[in-house]
Amino acid sequence: MSDRTLVDLAERVGTTLVKEARGALQSLRGEPLKVGAGDTRFVPPAAAPIPPSDTESNDGWGFEDTRFVVRPDGTTILTGNRYDLCSEELPSLMPWFAKMLASPLGPDNRNEPHYPPAVPAPRRSPALLAELQGFFAPDQISDDDRVRLRRGHGHTGGEIWAVRYTRLERVPDLVVFPTDHDQVVKLVDACKRHGAMILPFGGGTNVTEALRLSVTEERLVVAVDMRRMNRLLWVDPVNRMACIEAGATGRHIVQELARYGLMMGHEPDSLEFSTLGGWIATNASGMKKNRYGNIEDLVLDLQIVTAHGVVNRPQVAPRESVGVNPKQFIFGSEGNLGIITTAVVKLFAIPEVQKYGSVLLPDLSAGLAFLYELQQSGAVPASVRVMDNVQFHFGQALKGPKKGMAAKAKSELEKIVVTQVKGFDPHEMAVATVVFEGSKDEVEFQEKALYRIAEKHGGMKAGAANGERGYQLTFGIAYIRDLTFEHWTIAESFETSAPWSRAMGLYERVRTRVNREHEAMGLPGKVFFTGRITQVYATGVAMYFYLGFYAKGVADPVAAYAQLEHAAREEILASGGSLSHHHGVGKIRQDFLKDVYSDAALTLQRELKAAVDPENLFGAGNHGVRGHIALHTQTGGSEP
Repeated sequence: MSDRTLVDLAERVGTTLVKEARGALQSLRGEPLKVGAGDTRFVPPAAAPIPPSDTESNDGWGFEDTRFVVRPDGTTILTGNRYDLCSEELPSLMPWFAKMLASPLGPDNRNEPHYPPAVPAPRRSPALLAELQGFFAPDQISDDDRVRLRRGHGHTGGEIWAVRYTRLERVPDLVVFPTDHDQVVKLVDACKRHGAMILPFGGGTNVTEALRLSVTEERLVVAVDMRRMNRLLWVDPVNRMACIEAGATGRHIVQELARYGLMMGHEPDSLEFSTLGGWIATNASGMKKNRYGNIEDLVLDLQIVTAHGVVNRPQVAPRESVGVNPKQFIFGSEGNLGIITTAVVKLFAIPEVQKYGSVLLPDLSAGLAFLYELQQSGAVPASVRVMDNVQFHFGQALKGPKKGMAAKAKSELEKIVVTQVKGFDPHEMAVATVVFEGSKDEVEFQEKALYRIAEKHGGMKAGAANGERGYQLTFGIAYIRDLTFEHWTIAESFETSAPWSRAMGLYERVRTRVNREHEAMGLPGKVFFTGRITQVYATGVAMYFYLGFYAKGVADPVAAYAQLEHAAREEILASGGSLSHHHGVGKIRQDFLKDVYSDAALTLQRELKAAVDPENLFGAGNHGVRGHIALHTQTGGSEP
């Protein structure tokens, strides 16, 4: 790092923090650290305001300026300029979907959205509002219909379908936007005194109905949008830690830490929009889990405001044995116990080398065997994902036509090599996308081991460009679900984890079950089902599925989809899979909790909630767990 960069950084952090900044830069240069030098934290400068161009969509996934559109000629494009896929003409996408669903998808068969829907009138409490106005600025309080609507749902297919085509029967009555921890403390105290319910809101990306309110909730509901609490409160480059406010989105965290050559390494598919607090509350996982760990591995400590007060500690140690640590109860709590305001997280240096790769494999079974041996080798890269045949062809449909004679000739030659020379069956082959990160020596070691193991299992290199495209498509592909809605298709994702020995059987059983259920329900066309193996562990893998069907003429598409996914979840559990790997429970999976926990375990969860929040102040009702009052009045959710 140059001296000019040092001066620039010093100017940004201010003259009183030049020493800390210089220490930070020494560590980034690889110079010896002064161990035992005392407090090595520094306070970064305030981040630049979020630009208006980053406005998020209210009626679908992602940014407002980005969505898939089908032109009159049937070609699909992704608007905007945020992703490599944007503005690329995709003539094959809609025809491919139509073939897979055996249904008439096209530009002349649209299910036109009707956003915004009617929104229930807000409940009001003049006394509570007057108290909130005592410590919130006017722009920190809103009862606008669209503002309230957006804070009353996540991103399950059923919720977005309701927002676009029907309505939500209950949404928050008031939305507040705190800017610091003290405001959250005052807010919780005020809501407790005035008998209001609190609904924490991070990025609103959950796919478990965690934000959806019960129609029986009679109290005034205050949604707490945390995204103005997005500061890096301090960074410690020597001990590789940072304290970050819980409303910071993933893209914000990446951008701010990169100024100092550091990263957190947590990259969920929702990275751009989900928040640190949301990751903790859902016990999230990321695409680079192999190198950096899951969220529970990255969070060293946290601060949460509960109905009984603030849970925090004065300092953080590398590892402790201090009895039952309250922070453990917060992972996966999904808004039931309080509002997370800050967290201390581990940091890593931005890797010296980042490389992409990809591998073609004979089929998904060979892909699983490849991953198993790779895990045993100790050479697992930051990210390695194996996609089934349907997802492989999905990726092909998301490519534009080859332009120019040379490109077309190269493409045809590649097909000949793959199918005729190597003998891959186009209807069976799978593909792995890989991200290598680390030092030059680490990456070289991982590459050699991975490609050697892949070849042993019948695989062949498919190039860095395909690997990078496959990884980056994760962010662009999230917009696809909203496109399918507009053409009478309802679809959603779900996930699980399973032991190595059961993973392939689970995939086959779930695929068979959803096909059988789709036929038994008399739904139109064919069911859409695809899966991929996304993360590896010593004991097994995480698997991620997409499920959908053509819904035109179906009386209640949302209920039909729920029935279909419920059957898939039954099969997952019967096959030895987990209820969830990283999405969480929310409300849509709470009926299955009795199948994964004993009665005593469920009682422990209920008693914990009753002890921490006896009046059900945080009444989202996720997991079916509520306070004593709600258990009798049935507010805030349904029984487990």
